[in-house]
Amino acid sequence: MHRTNRTLATAGGLLLATALTCTGTAMAASSPVSSTAVAADCRPLADAPAQAQAIVNAACSQIGVPYSWGGGSVHGPTYGQDYPGGGPGAHDSQVKGFDCSHLVQYAAWQGAGIALPEGTWNQARWSGATARFTRAQGIAPLQPGDLLLWGTDPANLGSVHHIAIYLGNGKMIEARESGTLVMVSDVRINSQYAGALRIAGAEQPPTGTKRFMTWGTDVSLRPDPSTRQPPVGRLPGPTAVDVLCQARGESVTAEGYTNDAWSYLPKYKAWISNIYINDPAAWLPGVPTC
Repeated sequence: MHRTNRTLATAGGLLLATALTCTGTAMAASSPVSSTAVAADCRPLADAPAQAQAIVNAACSQIGVPYSWGGGSVHGPTYGQDYPGGGPGAHDSQVKGFDCSHLVQYAAWQGAGIALPEGTWNQARWSGATARFTRAQGIAPLQPGDLLLWGTDPANLGSVHHIAIYLGNGKMIEARESGTLVMVSDVRINSQYAGALRIAGAEQPPTGTKRFMTWGTDVSLRPDPSTRQPPVGRLPGPTAVDVLCQARGESVTAEGYTNDAWSYLPKYKAWISNIYINDPAAWLPGVPTC
């Protein structure tokens, strides 16, 4: 599991491996897409907490970006992968954009610092949800920023193959299918609608810290900014971490890149090499020096 290439030569990492989610034809059986759907007003259409509004606004900032199967990350659009079923998604490796789950992941992270997992089925079952709504409840109890779900078996969240963000007033924003753009649509309460979940209200970074995602597996946390002492803990996979400050320390090399910047994580009372933090900059923006 790697991360996006950094813009500085002292940084390390490659592209985050994507967990492929929305199929290029997943929503093909639903109503045709019109050009007005893409250009429709995109904003919170009902009252909602500031965090929920921020999630919506982050998603709406991507209106008009192409759908790309497997495309997108917490940082923005990326080139996707060719859909093996052919059709409009057969050349998505040449299309820079989002699939449905990565648009949701981007909006949650950029809008509210909420780290959602990869994959529609994992997002549907996310343990950090602050509320859940059944299929039978429809959209009446929803607020902007809630996540709408569709699955082949609506009673089984593991079957969820499409996810979108509710705007209010029966509207949603979605990355729908190959050959279309990120758009505003009417919520489809059809035979595959599987309910919704609320992510607003999830744990936020403590005061004075800034949240980032790590990359890699089994990443060591150290008692000081070096590798000389044994780890005090490990991160099993990509993890949201709250950084208090950063400092120069021992140089670390990974995947052919070298970086001597380290970040202090107060939650763990430990240090992590910045080379394992998934950000385009080697020296993290907005984080003070220790």
